[in-house]
Amino acid sequence: MIKDDVTPLRLFWLTTLSMVLILSQSLMASARGAPESFADLAERISPSVVNITTSTVVPGRTGPQGIVPEGSPFEDFFREFQDRGGENGAPPQRSSALGSGFVISEDGYVVTNNHVIEGADEILIEFFEGFELPAKLIGTDPNTDIALLKVEAEEPLKFVSFGNSDNGRVGDWVMAMGNPLGQGFSVSAGIISARNRALSGSYDDYIQTDAAINRGNSGGPLFDMEGKVIGVNTAILSPNGGSIGIGFSMASNVVSKVVDQLKEFGETRRGWLGVRIQDVTDDVAEALGLEDAKGALVSDVPDGPAKDGGILAGDVIVSFDGVAVEDTRQLVRVVANAPVGQTVRVVVNRGGETQTLKVTLGRREEAEGATPAAVDEPEEEPSKLELMGLTLSPLTDAIRGELQLDENATGLAVVAVDETSAAFEKGLRTGDLITEAGQSPVKSIEDLQAQIDAAKEGGRKSILLLVRRAGDPRFVALSLQE
Repeated sequence: MIKDDVTPLRLFWLTTLSMVLILSQSLMASARGAPESFADLAERISPSVVNITTSTVVPGRTGPQGIVPEGSPFEDFFREFQDRGGENGAPPQRSSALGSGFVISEDGYVVTNNHVIEGADEILIEFFEGFELPAKLIGTDPNTDIALLKVEAEEPLKFVSFGNSDNGRVGDWVMAMGNPLGQGFSVSAGIISARNRALSGSYDDYIQTDAAINRGNSGGPLFDMEGKVIGVNTAILSPNGGSIGIGFSMASNVVSKVVDQLKEFGETRRGWLGVRIQDVTDDVAEALGLEDAKGALVSDVPDGPAKDGGILAGDVIVSFDGVAVEDTRQLVRVVANAPVGQTVRVVVNRGGETQTLKVTLGRREEAEGATPAAVDEPEEEPSKLELMGLTLSPLTDAIRGELQLDENATGLAVVAVDETSAAFEKGLRTGDLITEAGQSPVKSIEDLQAQIDAAKEGGRKSILLLVRRAGDPRFVALSLQE
């Protein structure tokens, strides 16, 4: 007969361990799972959520004006009415709009959406307790649709803090607050449906949620279950203008940095690397001999920080300031979040080997608008050589004139593109200029053919071309089997 050897001491520790596990699971459930009620959380944080009313003076409506015969007894009456309305015959009118926001400091800083207060002459903040205060605009960032306001209150205001939006997981519970459809303070709950959504901006990092968000919720907070703001409710996707369970909140890790800059400078100051980049696709990765289709491929390096730091066209940026680069969208965001003037380490893959370069960042806002404007595509020229769906010609003075190129420009002009070819599907068009093949300059048909032969001998299935259009470069990988 085998006896149970569980001693009283061991039994004590087993019981204690079980209680700890149960308590730990309970705490995790309360922090991330569905609560029995959202009432306690709503009651605690609702005083920090505000309604925002804006007003704007707009010109009066124009329209046909009455014509009164001279000498009519009504002549003076109509003249007085039209004079009150100004030249257009209608007095200026005041337009109102509603939105939401939230207080982030006891001294009265309020965050909302830029589109809520854009163009407003007056901004009025209504607090949960019922009192109202006028607000002044501190600064805006249209790129992330964020605005920072300030009110002056006699007493410290109740406020909420930003949380870490990167900690939010798909399926976590969240709670939205605001002023939907002008109906007054309202609470809705749901889950995070998706993360890292992009709508239209370079710096987009939206949290998608099914918590009900409608017009008027714009600028309101999205809370996690600890009462931290992890997003600013900004937009909905809807065929009818009402909530169908697809709402978007700008992630707090983006918003908090913007708010800090608006508070300190009254404007944003984003880092600028100074490169033109494109995603590394599977065929580009194969043409470059990369193991994975990750990173950001540098297509051009104009004068700026990157050029001063030694980055070259054709480099693949794989790491920025210690952060692995997955694609161009991520690189744009991490560069923008880096301080202006900071020297960072940029790791690039160049010719199959990695190099670490040091780049001192410039300011994005000062560099914007420097991209050359597009020009019309030139007419087709007589064909010279057909290759990979392209008809190519060496540059002549006539072609340089058509493409508005400098007299010292070199490369092969695309004078026709087969619309059934992969080259056409990848965006190559008549008027494009091919300046590199296999990351080597091409000045003639012979140069291009030599690079194609070298790629085939090296076992490559495609070749990487550097294509310029109106001065703007991009890399395109074309199959050598076509």
